[in-house]
Amino acid sequence: MKEDITISLAQVPVVKGDVQANIKKHIVMIEYSALNNADIVVFPELSLTGYELELAQKLASQPNPSHFELLSKAAVDNQITVVAGCPLVNENSDKPTIGAVICFPNGASEFYSKQNLHQGEDEYCSNGTRDYFINVNGYNLALAICADFVNPEHAKRASLQSADIYLVSALISRSGFDTDAKILSNIAAEHNFPVLLSNHISITGGWESGGSNTIWDEAGQPILTSDTTSPCLVLYSFSGIQNESKTAKVDVSI
Repeated sequence: MKEDITISLAQVPVVKGDVQANIKKHIVMIEYSALNNADIVVFPELSLTGYELELAQKLASQPNPSHFELLSKAAVDNQITVVAGCPLVNENSDKPTIGAVICFPNGASEFYSKQNLHQGEDEYCSNGTRDYFINVNGYNLALAICADFVNPEHAKRASLQSADIYLVSALISRSGFDTDAKILSNIAAEHNFPVLLSNHISITGGWESGGSNTIWDEAGQPILTSDTTSPCLVLYSFSGIQNESKTAKVDVSI
């Protein structure tokens, strides 16, 4: 049974390679998301380290819940699911994956690794091998990390697995935003599900991030964008009973 759901897309500043400082910023955003009744909060790609590929191997964590106790505690304390980006050790390769940790309000943690790499990322990172879905309040949420959405097969598989919403954790630069926004709009229209983008706002990995966390509806129309690179939350709420959605933007001091 699908209940009401609220998804928070966090625009959070990151500090290069400083995981502890970034976790503190994440916890602030988690708390703000919970105060706004969010059921899940999604952070950008490699949000815990910054998009710093040359540091990925040094900063990679084992995909083990014990390495993410502070985030897990925040998820439990605030009764919210947390999706945060981090490099993960790949036991099948000497290169880490570009991954995400998913911390649940019951204390469990799971992991996803980006399957499709941009040109140049393979110098530092290896590919993930499986799709990942999060069930929240009866909704099947497909998770994509950046270049995953550029490969049409990724969204197609999400659709075939009856995804209700397509969540994208990314680093999209200002110069590349319009091109990628068009791809995300087309994904929403083709597969008839909302597409939600959580993007970086910091200069990271040499890229000037575009921010502008955006929600596209099932027709591919943008129904809300933050239109900023300032810290904030973009919120998407959907009522399964009334079959209607609401959006909001909340500025955050951090």
